[in-house]
Amino acid sequence: MLKSILETFTDSNGQARLSAIAGTVELSNLIPPTVSYESRGNLLIIGAYDTITTLAPQFATLNSVTLLATSAAETVPASKHSKVFFSHDVTIKGYLGAFEVNCRVAGTLLDTYINLAEVTIGGDSFDLVVDMSAESIINTEIPAPGYYPVGSGKAAIADVIEILPDMLGTFDKPKYFRLNNDICAHSSRGVSGCTRCVDACPAGALSSNGHAIEINPFLCQGVGTCATACPTEAITYALPEPEKTQNFIYRLLNSYQMAGGVKPTILFFGNRDEETVAAKLPSLPSNVIPIALEELATIGVDTWFSALVYGAHQVLLATNIAYMPVTIDRVLNDELIIAQNFLTELGFAANRICLFDLDADFVGFPEPLLAVADNKIAVMDSGVLAEQLSGTKREKLFSALDRLHAQSTVKPTQSDVPENAPYGSVECKTDDCTLCMGCVAVCPTRALHAVGGRPGLQFREQDCVQCGLCEKACPEQVLTLKPGVNWDTESRQTAVMIHEEEPACCLSCGKAFAPASMIKMLTEKLQGHSQFQGDAIRRLSMCEDCRVRDIFSDMADDPTSQLRV
Repeated sequence: MLKSILETFTDSNGQARLSAIAGTVELSNLIPPTVSYESRGNLLIIGAYDTITTLAPQFATLNSVTLLATSAAETVPASKHSKVFFSHDVTIKGYLGAFEVNCRVAGTLLDTYINLAEVTIGGDSFDLVVDMSAESIINTEIPAPGYYPVGSGKAAIADVIEILPDMLGTFDKPKYFRLNNDICAHSSRGVSGCTRCVDACPAGALSSNGHAIEINPFLCQGVGTCATACPTEAITYALPEPEKTQNFIYRLLNSYQMAGGVKPTILFFGNRDEETVAAKLPSLPSNVIPIALEELATIGVDTWFSALVYGAHQVLLATNIAYMPVTIDRVLNDELIIAQNFLTELGFAANRICLFDLDADFVGFPEPLLAVADNKIAVMDSGVLAEQLSGTKREKLFSALDRLHAQSTVKPTQSDVPENAPYGSVECKTDDCTLCMGCVAVCPTRALHAVGGRPGLQFREQDCVQCGLCEKACPEQVLTLKPGVNWDTESRQTAVMIHEEEPACCLSCGKAFAPASMIKMLTEKLQGHSQFQGDAIRRLSMCEDCRVRDIFSDMADDPTSQLRV
């Protein structure tokens, strides 16, 4: 559809755009991982008695139809339907092929919850659920596959009547994400931290088990907000991978400029909005280059700024409010606020990255933020593209910001950031710090790390995602998060010493093994304890190896002595 529209533009920019899009490898993974659903055609319809009994005959071709009425049993006449049950108290969880429905059925002798599928069809679950309740029982912004919260909407009911007869058999869906809990900032050693991904999921697919994030691949609908919100890349989008997306943008802009195109503007849109974009494209200038994404929120601030560094004069985000759940809208706007804050702090127009109403008049920028001579996007050397950003999404973002900072006329040194933005530093009250390294143990990015060889705590600001794990884990409560952006590249990327001390040396072998202040503190606190009387207190000033040898030496001399320290 888009291609036929693009072919109608005959000016130089239009031809360059067509050539670039046609000649750039599309965004896709060759063999994406998948999850499978199995539906046997066992349907449950929930709602008012009159409504569900009227609808039921429409699904006669399915394997079974069970009706669960929410109206009071005593007000309903005897039914000719053998599978009509009544309940005010219903819970549903699951997805296509595996909906577990528990309820208290009116009129039963025992006032207990039952698994409705076991009672009605002799199985563990239903395959499909049509929920005609005024308020959906599963209250997620994006319904699970196989769950149809149609309410009383006639148009939605008509769609379901058409769709459901085909919902039998095995269905495969891409597994949209990858999860690496080793670098997750959610929890560590019993301390709770970041919840950005859980808060960003409109499908209810993410949850915490108390010590790690779990993602239900059967509930995941691939909107990508979790990966966009994740500051450490513990969750990454997999269809396509972030690296493929940015490579695509890089090559597309390069091809456009090599073909003679000028003043490129990137227009990102979700696949479901392709028809709308195609209809509006003829009214937009030919230097607006549309890029389709699985979902608009699958990319964020790092990709937007990469596009500006690669030569785009502007990045537009085409939104269709009719398809934008509240959570997706919030995540997208949070990212946009951060991006526009960076731009204004650097002295650039905030709407270099912005939401774009396709019905509004387009106002472009005549100049890029970086000249071609600086970003080198159109420089070819034996077919190898030059100056492409690399590293993690965080490294790419800061690399792009550093390039823009070099061109800035205001040259900020330190800037505030919007609330909850994952950028900043950590302050330490060094007088009370014992260098216990509890903060180092929980830091997911190694922003805080030990010096090695002597008691000391170092910090690298660029790696800090402001998750709060260190602040909560500190037993002395001497650490405080300090949100913000340090625009000095060298100091932001350099590990600085937050606190260091003279080491305590082992009384036996002389090896440095702990901060002197910690040994002093422990000695003062434990000298009155029964287990640290006499020579036992000396063991606090020994390294681990010498302490063990000293204990066993005492036991050898006096086998009846108690094991102490």
